[in-house]
Amino acid sequence: MTKLGILEGSLRRASLSRAAGRAAAGLVPEGMQAVALPNPGTLPLFNQDVLDEGMPDAVGAFIAAVQGVDALLIVTPEYNWSIPGGLKNAIDWLSRKTPSPLAHMPVAIWSVSPGLLGGARVHEGLRNTLLSQDMRVMAKPEVQIAGAKGKLDVDAGRVTNPDTEAFLRGHLSGFATFCNAWGGA
Repeated sequence: MTKLGILEGSLRRASLSRAAGRAAAGLVPEGMQAVALPNPGTLPLFNQDVLDEGMPDAVGAFIAAVQGVDALLIVTPEYNWSIPGGLKNAIDWLSRKTPSPLAHMPVAIWSVSPGLLGGARVHEGLRNTLLSQDMRVMAKPEVQIAGAKGKLDVDAGRVTNPDTEAFLRGHLSGFATFCNAWGGA
């Protein structure tokens, strides 16, 4: 059973990314189990001085949660054509653990936006950051949920558009195959 950690890039309680992440938990294929990871908003800003004094409890719990999964699905908005600060901060904290909990871990990215581009610009920067951590990034197909307000029910955490649901379900099935190709994550 592949444990798929779902990491949300938005800190908002009623975010479209959170809704897509919750929906993903119900779309995973057989042989895959979705695990919600702590929201990055629970973490202090990375500061080497803080780390030098000892790993903060919230960071230690977050790292342990990531170490408990086999693969990651990052569901995120795009902020100013880039990675949301909270998500980047979480990756920065994870990068300080030795050995890295991210190294060789399969990862997929879903971007979510009410706009027409679906958060497309976040993919390149996020992929580069994840590759710097030696993660196994599933680059194709890219998932960009554009016009997400009409495709997701934020309150229920489910997909309301049948075509979008079929695409996401298919993507997760392909990601399960991708994970297995990297050693049966």
